[in-house]
Amino acid sequence: MVIADAGCQTPSMSDLSVFAEGVDFGEGPRWHDGKFWYSDFYQHTVYSIGSDGVRESIVEVPGQPSGLGWMPDGSMLIVSMTDRKVLRFDGESLTEHADLSDIASWHCNDMIVDASGNAYVGNFGWDLERLGFDGIAPSDLALVRADGSVEVAASGLVFPNGSVITPDGATLIVGETFGGQYQAFDIADDATLSNPRVWASVPGCAPDGCTLDNAGGIWFADAANNRVVRVVEGGEITNEISTGTGTFACMLGGADGKTLFILTAPGSDPADVADKGEGIIYTTRVEYPAGG
Repeated sequence: MVIADAGCQTPSMSDLSVFAEGVDFGEGPRWHDGKFWYSDFYQHTVYSIGSDGVRESIVEVPGQPSGLGWMPDGSMLIVSMTDRKVLRFDGESLTEHADLSDIASWHCNDMIVDASGNAYVGNFGWDLERLGFDGIAPSDLALVRADGSVEVAASGLVFPNGSVITPDGATLIVGETFGGQYQAFDIADDATLSNPRVWASVPGCAPDGCTLDNAGGIWFADAANNRVVRVVEGGEITNEISTGTGTFACMLGGADGKTLFILTAPGSDPADVADKGEGIIYTTRVEYPAGG
C-alpha cells in the first residue's frame, strides 16, 4: 500500500536529542507522575524513565504490551495485545481487567483512559503480519468501563490507533492508521460515543500514536513518512519533523509539557526489530504544551 506523497507536505529536518536507546519497538508513550512511560512490544515490558534518565522495568507482559493509562486509584491499565486483554497493575500484581476477544478481530493496540477510568481500545482489525495490506478490514473500537465490562464503542474504523480526549472530556478523537483520517465522537455522561464526524483528513499519512496540545493541535507519528506531524481540526498541517527512520508514536510531557517524545524503530515487522534494540526515543521542544 503506497501512501507517501499523496497530500502531506515534504518533511523538514529539526534538531532532535536522543532520550533513550536500546528499544526494540516502543509504543503507548505517556507522561505520568513526572516520568515518561512506554511499552516495548518485543521486550514484553513496560518501562518508565525519570528525570535522572534512569530506565526502570515496571512490569513484564507476556502477551505484548501496548497502550497505557491510569485508573483513578492510581493503578495502571495495560493493553495485552496478542491475547486481546486489558490488564491492571497495582504496583505489585498484574491481573486481568477486561477480555476484549469478543470485540477485537485481531491484536489489540492503543488505548486512552478517561478521568473516570473508562478506556477506549483499538485493534488491528486483521492479521497484518500474515495478510499484509491485502487483508484490510474495518474494526470496532472497544469501550472498557472502570468495572471491566466491555462493549462496542464505535464500528467501521480502519485500524483505530492513537486517540485523545479533549480537556473538557466531551470529545474523543481517534486516528485511523490506514484510513488516513481522524474521527471525532461526542462522549456522553455514560461514556458511550455518538455523532461521528471527520475531524481531520490526512491523505498520504498513516497516523499512529498521537498527543494533544493545549492549542487544540494533534501531534502524530506518521508511520508512512518517517516523521511526526502536527494537524489541526479541518486537516491543516502546521508543523512536521523528520526523523529519517520509522516513527510510530509520540507524547508531550516534561516539566512544562513542551517536550515532544518521539518513538522510532527501523521498522514494525518483528523479524526486523525484535531482540535488536535498534529503536531510539528522541525529544524535541515545541511551542504548545500538552493538553487533554
